[in-house]
Order: sequence, then structure tokens, then C-alpha cells
Amino acid sequence: MPIIPIKDASGIAGMRSSCRLARKILLQLVGGLEPGQTTGEIDRWAGKLIAEYGARSAFLGYRKFPGQLCISVNEEVVHGIGGGRRLAYGDVVKLDVGIILDGWVGDTATTVGVGAITPARQRLLEKSQNALAAGIAAARGGARLGDICHAVERTVKEAGYTVVKEFVGHGVGRKLHEEPQIPNFGKANTGPILRPGMTLAIEPMVNEGSCEVRILQDGWTAVTADGRDSAHFEHVVLITDGEPEILTDSLGSERDAKALASGQGIR
Repeated sequence: MPIIPIKDASGIAGMRSSCRLARKILLQLVGGLEPGQTTGEIDRWAGKLIAEYGARSAFLGYRKFPGQLCISVNEEVVHGIGGGRRLAYGDVVKLDVGIILDGWVGDTATTVGVGAITPARQRLLEKSQNALAAGIAAARGGARLGDICHAVERTVKEAGYTVVKEFVGHGVGRKLHEEPQIPNFGKANTGPILRPGMTLAIEPMVNEGSCEVRILQDGWTAVTADGRDSAHFEHVVLITDGEPEILTDSLGSERDAKALASGQGIR
């Protein structure tokens, strides 16, 4: 069994601060998305925001990743690098922000529409958010890790979509990736017992078609093998004795993110 870090009161406070800031930056980026922007421009804007808040990117330089954040469009699943691709009206954009604040990592992602999106894309986003919500609901003290994995997979399958298996959620804290790995598939009532003080990044990556992906020549960007759309949502949760605390949801940020994910509020 993996050794999963347990945060003390000081660590939990640090995680709350870093996660709230990561979500704040993410929503600022989402609120400013416009057709015609390049992904490189968005990446540079993210770097400016992160610096202004006294943090640094958890992604830049991590295993030589060249971007401030991960930005992936339509068929791009995760780990997209900012560059010359221009956003078009009706695109779906995945933004994944990771920051380090006072030594603690905040990590969060959402998928949003640029302007109005098709009903098919709208449904993909809604059902992927439902999968994240199901995973979070299963993240209770005394439950098992497999309960999270199973809840995500069941929700995705019931919607008629597939989960990406090459990439997983993870523990997060002093490091971007801590134990345990959290696949978006698995069996209920298996794996380590969830204990108060664990901080877990739950992040369904949901494909409209096949679960298969391939990596582009940049060595990072994962795209769907069949060219169909993909969605990605992520929250960091704190395991407690009761309901999980969503560390990346504060001051109504999740309500705002859902509105944005529905294509509202995007210029």
C-alpha cells in the first residue's frame, strides 16, 4: 500500500490558501477568454497573474514542461502547451492551473466554452462535471480509494462516454504529485482507506468517443485518438471525518465555474 501523506493543521491551512489562489487565477483566466486569442497569449497572462499574487507555477519546468499552465482545446485532452493555436467561437477549452504558494501546491482545472457551444459539447461538459461531483461525494473518511475511482467511472459510463486511463488524479501537498494515484476507473471497496488530513486531486478526463489517446510530437499534448472532444475537471479535496472539503472551491467559485462551463459569461 502507498504511504499517503496526512496534513496537520498547519499543512491544511497552507493547502487552503494555495488551492483558493489557484482557483481564483483559473476563474480570472476563464472570464477573459475570447475568440481569436492564442493559447500562448493565455499562457503568458497566466504567468503574469501567478507572479502578481506572489506565487509560482507548479507546472513550469516540471519534468521540463515549458508552460505556465496546461491549455488544451477540443480534441486535446490534457497537457496542452500554449502556442500559436487561436481560439475559435464554439471551442471547448481546458485550463489546468497549478501554483506553489508558501511551499504548498494548489491544482485545479475546468473546461469551458468560448461563446455558445453545441448541445453535444454542452452535454459532455455537464456529464463530466457530474463525474467529478460523484468522485468527490465518495471521498469520505473511512471509505476506500477505489470508491472514488468507481464513482467516477460509473457516472461516465452511464452517460455514454469513456474515461482516459493513461492519466490519473493524485495526492497533492508539498509536491505536485504525491501518493496515491487516483485512476478514474476501478472497483468500489478496494484500495487504501481514506483518512482525515489527506488532500487529493480528483480529476476526471472524459472522452466523447474512444478512451484511446496519443501524444503529439511536442512530447506533452495528449489528444483523443479518434479526434473527438474531451473534457477535464479537477478539484483538490480534504478528507475529513464527515463531508469532504473542496479546497479549490471557495467564495462561490464552483458556482461561477459551472456557469462558465455552460458557455455563459464568455465574451
